[in-house]
Amino acid sequence: MAALALLAVASAHAQRVALVDRIAAVVNREVVTYSELRERRESTERQLRRQGTPLPDAALLERQLLERLILEKAQLQMARENGIRIDEVQLDRAIERVAQTNNMSLPDFRRALERDGVDFERFREEVRAQIMLTRLREREVDDRIVVNDTEIDLYLEENKGGDGRGGEYNIAHILVRLPEQATPERIEQARAKAEKARAEAAAGGDFARLAASYSDGADALQGGAMGWRAEDRLPELFSAALKTLRPGGVSEVLRSPAGFHVLKLIESRNAGTDAPVTQTRVRHILVRTNEVVSEAEARRKLADLRERMVIGKQDFADLARQHSEDGSASRGGTLDWVFPGDTVPEFERAMNELKPGEISQPVKSAFGWHLIEVLERRNAGLTPERKRLQARQVLRERKADEAFQEWLRQLRDRAYVEIRLDQF
Repeated sequence: MAALALLAVASAHAQRVALVDRIAAVVNREVVTYSELRERRESTERQLRRQGTPLPDAALLERQLLERLILEKAQLQMARENGIRIDEVQLDRAIERVAQTNNMSLPDFRRALERDGVDFERFREEVRAQIMLTRLREREVDDRIVVNDTEIDLYLEENKGGDGRGGEYNIAHILVRLPEQATPERIEQARAKAEKARAEAAAGGDFARLAASYSDGADALQGGAMGWRAEDRLPELFSAALKTLRPGGVSEVLRSPAGFHVLKLIESRNAGTDAPVTQTRVRHILVRTNEVVSEAEARRKLADLRERMVIGKQDFADLARQHSEDGSASRGGTLDWVFPGDTVPEFERAMNELKPGEISQPVKSAFGWHLIEVLERRNAGLTPERKRLQARQVLRERKADEAFQEWLRQLRDRAYVEIRLDQF
């Protein structure tokens, strides 16, 4: 009887496993299981509720999430084939940065995840996957973008003689992606999907819910929000459409090589692109973390150095020469005059909060831990060299966004995909 009871329990367990792990899709030599899809749907629904976004139709959401899982699976396969690996030290640092961004210690962050029903080890693997996807994009797309001097000359010529004020737009976006060699029937299906989303948005439908339901874009689960974008950093297709819209307006369906797009203009403003900008002369001490120097030790070392400067009146430059691990150490930690955007965001935020002569508390960035002192500030116009540098950055961003969407489309087209969602 005991053996029969054990057999019955094992059989019931096997049935539950089979139920949970049915195959939702095959992607090359791997599968997307229904349990993966269910977990993604549950986490997405939690995220949408936190954002206050009305939940889309369940079947529509499930279809959208399955397509994103397929694309992620294909990218991760390619990353592994290209030798992209994220070791445990890199992963630990990335998760610590996520916790710090949320103003939490790592233990508090872990407890917060678990309160939300998120398994910490699964979260770690999701962060590992996202880092791999970022590295893959950098290798396959961003690092291959070339902007030549002729393009820069043309860009500067086209933007010369205006009133010196370029538009900025806060926008949301729905993308319906198309395969590279789509049949006329497939094109019409995609166009109809985009037109349906556009009609619902124009009729006052919640754009965030529509983006979660219809969009193939990476920002779909953030309501399609692209945030503030300078006009010259947008594809010309987008900037031309946005100029015809008022805040709250929805564009017509737009066609690009990537597929069909619907834009919503949330806000717009002018930006004085040629107006004087604030430059900062700054110096810093950098302590890098590694297998030997922990985050806590780096922070403690800098706190001690700061105390020696503030209380002991020791010279910042002398301590920078002795202790900084940055290339500026030989100059007493002094950097050249920096423009907005020249430094990483964490460094720039801390720098902007300081008055001249003030020394920051230890500041964490992707490079390690810093002590920062602002020496002076000035307003300055852009030099010709600086204008060329900015033009190059604008053109790189514009090209990279378009190239990434095209690369994703080609990757999806090359993958062998068999969807089995309709079989159960």
